[in-house]
Amino acid sequence: MAQAYQARFLDRTTPPHIVTLILLAGLSALSMNIFLPSLPGMAAYFETDYRVLQLSVGVYLGVNAVLQVLIGPISDKVGRRPVIVWGLVLFLLATLGCLYAPNATIFLIFRMAQAAIVTAMVLSRAIVRDVVPADQAASMIGYVTMGMTVVPMLGPVLGGVLEAQFGWHANFWMLFALGLVILALSWADLGETRRASGLSLGQQFREYPELLRSPRFWGYAMASALSSGAFFAYLGGAPFVGTVLFGLSPTLLGLYFGAPALGYFFGNFLSGTLSARIGVNRMVEWGCLVAVAGVATSMMLFQLGFGSAEVFFGFMTFVGIGNGMTIPNATAGALSVRPHLAGTASGLSGAIMIGGGAGLSMLAGALLTEETGAQPLLWIMLTTGALGIAAIRLVILREKRLPI
Repeated sequence: MAQAYQARFLDRTTPPHIVTLILLAGLSALSMNIFLPSLPGMAAYFETDYRVLQLSVGVYLGVNAVLQVLIGPISDKVGRRPVIVWGLVLFLLATLGCLYAPNATIFLIFRMAQAAIVTAMVLSRAIVRDVVPADQAASMIGYVTMGMTVVPMLGPVLGGVLEAQFGWHANFWMLFALGLVILALSWADLGETRRASGLSLGQQFREYPELLRSPRFWGYAMASALSSGAFFAYLGGAPFVGTVLFGLSPTLLGLYFGAPALGYFFGNFLSGTLSARIGVNRMVEWGCLVAVAGVATSMMLFQLGFGSAEVFFGFMTFVGIGNGMTIPNATAGALSVRPHLAGTASGLSGAIMIGGGAGLSMLAGALLTEETGAQPLLWIMLTTGALGIAAIRLVILREKRLPI
């Protein structure tokens, strides 16, 4: 394990520069949400129901989850660099497929293929764990994801503007252009950080039971998955809430949609500055509490008759703050339970988080109607956040009894 993070920019004989890691993770996050304000326009373009195009969120997340199970062990065996480079190439090809899709079915097929970019998000976290000790990993992951959120924070805003000026295709051309730039940067800067495992690929996959038998790994993974579940439910339901319930334009929806990302940026800043001092467990717990408090306050205001777009989206900022505190720390905890399986742990914990997110995203989309209002979405978010608190408290209790 490296004792310090030493990287020279555009020198792939050293570990990748932090800027490269930020951009890799940022592109993965941006591809998830830049086009969301365009969903109504895309449904009209493909002459299909809005709910069909809304699957572009759920199916994308579902394929993300499956890929993450595979990416970790493969990268632990063959290396981080080749998996990331090939993931970027496949993402670019899939983005072209989305742009030229003749109908909604073909679009959704290529949208699923776009999930190859998840290699960038999974392995940017694993690289951090490769090059710094456990106590520093949470702080560095916090800084990486803090910078990462600048792009997706602006993504829906930019997506709404591009939709209004040029149509939905402009969002995917933007992804393609950024993908090309980041592929070139990764080729020049991405040094290999994997430590040779000495195991075959089959043996690498058989290491999964070692993680699955660890209660602490499950605790961290579930805390991250349940806490972030609120955000994924938001991804599936917020476009409907904004456009159908409150009649927001694509541009205004894009602006409001970035509220959780703004909070996530601040939460990541707190992770970067406080995690090494107060510990990952407390940061995860406090993050879950902040998210639950924000959703609970929003629900209360809706019940009292003060529901509005500003109330709904404004209090989503607290969900973002909570996730920004929870996800980097829970991820660092999951990757540190078995450090020699960092790539596998990153993939498996990410699969649990994204797989659950895919289900919650589709559930939120299915339950919301004009008659129900925003309440089903708020209840989903409140429940998952509360369960996240329970998961991390179980980790804290176990560590008191069995620190190792």
